[in-house]
Amino acid sequence: MKASFVSNMSLQNAMRLTVSKAQKEMVQLQEETVTGRHADVGATLGAKTARTLNLHRDLQRMESLKSTNALTTQRLAASQEALGKMSEAANGAMEVLIALSGITTADQLDLAQKNMGNALSTFTAAANTSFSGEYLFAGINSDVIPFKDYFEGSPASEAKDAFDTAFFVHFGFTQTDPGVAEITPDEMKIFIGDLEASFMGPDWQANWSTASDENMQSRISAAETVQSSTNTNTEGMRYMALGLVLGQELLALGTTEQTRKAVSDAAINYMGRAVSGVDSERSKLGISESRVTQANVSLNAQITILGTSIKDMEGIDTYEAATRVTTLESQLSLAYTLTSRIQNLSLLNYL
Repeated sequence: MKASFVSNMSLQNAMRLTVSKAQKEMVQLQEETVTGRHADVGATLGAKTARTLNLHRDLQRMESLKSTNALTTQRLAASQEALGKMSEAANGAMEVLIALSGITTADQLDLAQKNMGNALSTFTAAANTSFSGEYLFAGINSDVIPFKDYFEGSPASEAKDAFDTAFFVHFGFTQTDPGVAEITPDEMKIFIGDLEASFMGPDWQANWSTASDENMQSRISAAETVQSSTNTNTEGMRYMALGLVLGQELLALGTTEQTRKAVSDAAINYMGRAVSGVDSERSKLGISESRVTQANVSLNAQITILGTSIKDMEGIDTYEAATRVTTLESQLSLAYTLTSRIQNLSLLNYL
């Protein structure tokens, strides 16, 4: 007869391995229950892992575009609001100018001049609108104030100084000289024509604007970009500044009625061009807004498709995972009980 060695050590080790394996599986299942995807995607998908990584990369790119599109939409909305204020100010100024078509008093001219100045201040404030630390109408020079204030400077702004110099050079005296009463309509028309050439030429950027002619472009999809800003060098804004300066400087100058009419007619003409030009820029940005909206619709559809594809590859049945967690908890509870009983087994208890 042969006696065999008896020990409960092997039983304890087997139970420990079972408990350790169950605990590891439970951690993975709990993570999968929360995330809804495999805990180790690479181990589960194997060779298909590269495909799911590509899908994640495409999804991140789409979500990034959608995020930047939100900023583009806000920038366009702010630009539209500022351009709307410009258009409103231009229309108001034109109404004031048209109202001066009849016989006017000095008080009416002074009031009209004040209204022109207020419109010019409104125009300046709108032209210098900023969004998220960037000036909307500076073109690509978004960190520079695009439009110089006509009423600020010491002793005068560059634009104001340029106008006074041009007046003196043309007529040979200043605006406060009694000789202004002798200016004929034809002389005033020639001066206004020269002034228009100055505003439409390089003097504009020397005296008025520091903006770039190149506008901001924003990518709204993988293959599409849109103009997301305009600048103060557009014709509409030049004509608006010109018309308002004429009204501010020449309406209450003390000229004859015929000469004043030449000024108001020219200012009305320029304000009409200003309204047309500003509204044209609003239309361009409106088209950009529409394209951004359409791009977002497309991006949302692509994001949905990519998300569904990723879920099909990486997703799990959360109800099955939860059931498996419950089963493992029961198994672990039983294993702990058995392990405790095995550890208490000893021949000394029976001697």
